[in-house]
Amino acid sequence: MQEQQTTGDGAPVVVRRSARRRRTVAAFWEEGTAVVAIPAHFSAAQEREWVGKMLAKLEAPRRGAGAARHPRSDADLVQRAAELSAQYLGGRPQPRSVRWVTNQNSRWGSATPAEKTIRISAKLRTMPGWVVDYVLLHELAHLLVSGHGPRFWELLTAYPHTERAKAFLEGVAFATSRGLPADPEDI
Repeated sequence: MQEQQTTGDGAPVVVRRSARRRRTVAAFWEEGTAVVAIPAHFSAAQEREWVGKMLAKLEAPRRGAGAARHPRSDADLVQRAAELSAQYLGGRPQPRSVRWVTNQNSRWGSATPAEKTIRISAKLRTMPGWVVDYVLLHELAHLLVSGHGPRFWELLTAYPHTERAKAFLEGVAFATSRGLPADPEDI
């Protein structure tokens, strides 16, 4: 019986063999799991070699200087929200709960200021950490300012990836609204 492989920080790893994939290998995050897609014809030795290479590439941004940690669980989201609140918003917003949800199809996140709760779309789990951080900060800012007026946007000016993350999310929304596949193997 083969032992379940994990990343350096304990995330599960799944290897997907594809008959459609001929030469390329891809790695991506999917709901907290590292997925490595390889051609079906690869030998066990080639699989081991490429899984190792791709996991190193997949995890490199997490280890890099200033790289955003990628929250996997609700507890990770709570911790990351607290870190971001302290770093960018003076620790003022202190949510009672922050959690991943699967029922948000038209929003990346939402906040209920009266209850001090934040919900983050599970669709963000596969996106870069700096994008998840932006959405967390956006919702944390809503705990302080309800609308999207100048006071709200001023709260987000300290985060260096605000405009980049907004553009990234707009691009994802545009692509998915036109039926482009989320899985790079399907392109």
